[in-house]
Amino acid sequence: MIVSTGLACLILVGGFILLVALRVPVAFALGIATIPIVMLDLRLTPFIIIDRMFQSYNSFILLAVPFFLLAANLMNSGLITQKLIDFARVLTGWLPGGLGHVNVAVSMLFAGISGSSTADAAGCGKILIPAMVKEGYDTRFAIAITACSSVMGVIIPPSILMVVWGGVMQVSVGALFLAGAIPGLLIGFALMATVYGYAKVYDYPVTMRPTFAQFWAAFKGAALAMLTPVLVIGGIVGGIVTPTESAIIAAGYALILGVFVYRTVSVRDLGSIFYDTGRFASISLFAIGTASAFGWMLAFYNVPRLIVDVLTAQELGVIGTSLIIAALFLFFGLFIDAIPTIIILGTVLLPVAKAAGIDPVAFAIIGIISLAFGLVTPPYGLCLLISASIGGMNVVKVLKDVCIILAPMLVILMLVILFPEIALWLPRKLMPMTFQ
Repeated sequence: MIVSTGLACLILVGGFILLVALRVPVAFALGIATIPIVMLDLRLTPFIIIDRMFQSYNSFILLAVPFFLLAANLMNSGLITQKLIDFARVLTGWLPGGLGHVNVAVSMLFAGISGSSTADAAGCGKILIPAMVKEGYDTRFAIAITACSSVMGVIIPPSILMVVWGGVMQVSVGALFLAGAIPGLLIGFALMATVYGYAKVYDYPVTMRPTFAQFWAAFKGAALAMLTPVLVIGGIVGGIVTPTESAIIAAGYALILGVFVYRTVSVRDLGSIFYDTGRFASISLFAIGTASAFGWMLAFYNVPRLIVDVLTAQELGVIGTSLIIAALFLFFGLFIDAIPTIIILGTVLLPVAKAAGIDPVAFAIIGIISLAFGLVTPPYGLCLLISASIGGMNVVKVLKDVCIILAPMLVILMLVILFPEIALWLPRKLMPMTFQ
């Protein structure tokens, strides 16, 4: 039997949706959904799925994923996160709603080290959510701002999603890192403006008015940790190291800080840190494998080409196509983890973006910012689930505040769509060869 494109699409997508509805983990659902097609179509064999998964793993750049996760876990276990919080406190604690600003500022600092939003939500949330509640902040607001600010971990470089995107789409990871810097900072400032509004409405307190001595002490404590993005991004942009090598440097540097400099990580702690890193990395990498098999099967039945033909026939232009792309990523991000979405949806929409004249780097930043929303929106909303769990509150009770805080982030996404130079200016200045 030869399966038609329509039937293949129905079985693949319908099977996947059904499995997710039955609460099968997304990584497994993507792989299982391909099995009926393999059994029906005489042209396919089960070995094809295994081969496509293996081919997706046979990528040197993906080694960066576990090492960035290891760096984040070492930072959290080594109390380096606490030093970043202390520095953020002296930087922004004097503003109305001080701890809310500290929450955003430390997420910006941590994002420049870890590349993982979930590590940010877990590490910073454990410290800041109880502290904010203790100082009189509403628990819902504390949870919402922690979850929403943590998404900067995948936007401000280095970013695990950018590493995966660069590897899958053959785009310069260094250019993606640079392109995420300005939008990430704008999102951070937008969140701080939102915190300021909350502080004025609910009369939230000022945390502290630091002296120069306090500022200097906090800066010295955090300075070594803040060198991490300089080593990672500077090495990639300067052409000294590859993204994978930079991730190894970040993990090695975090290990040295934790074990030898701050002496907050013991040899006994390393076993659990390596175990947690391996566990979380295996989840991400397994999802990459099954998503690659699922995406290859869609391509085998020409589904991407049909989507390209439909969208290009509409002649929506650069902005119209960018809005459609953002909407699709926002929608898929509600239900699916970001990495499988990049592999499945990103590869399908890349030809659409090229046909509309959208720069591949701008396309990537639009996609990644859109997917970041999915980290704090149900039913997936992993960062929101982590933060709500720490705060001991049902996710539903936090949604109103999440929507309010996400509004300015959505404005920044629209600005990047309307004015792509916001993302492209920095990589064009520092890596002009990428755009030739």
